[in-house]
Amino acid sequence: MNMTQTNDETTIKQVFADQYQAWAAGDADAFVADYTEDATVIMPGSYKRNRAEIRQSMSDSFATFLKNSTVTDELQDIRFLGQDYAIAVSRAGILFAGETEVPADRFVNATWVFQRRGGKWLVEAYHNSPVNQS
Repeated sequence: MNMTQTNDETTIKQVFADQYQAWAAGDADAFVADYTEDATVIMPGSYKRNRAEIRQSMSDSFATFLKNSTVTDELQDIRFLGQDYAIAVSRAGILFAGETEVPADRFVNATWVFQRRGGKWLVEAYHNSPVNQS
């Protein structure tokens, strides 16, 4: 890994940190701040087609079942696809209010697609699926 990729990796890791700080605060606007306007999110049973839909979904969720929750997210890998694209893979789980650890059946594997736009790394696409327990 060269110095530029090392700096880019640090910046992408900060996107994760900022996003989960926003999650803990229940702040949907801050949560989507590092998403492109045309970002997509696919989760089991859900497909969000742009940042506005993602923001609304998170706002609704923070007001209801995700209220006072946090996320644990372990970055597994970042691969760079040229200078302006990267794919990150993580393993994440939601801690609901009062929980100290995520039950094994609530972990997901996630794929993140990042693009550098205007010198800033932004989320273009996110997809997750449950971790296979077998």
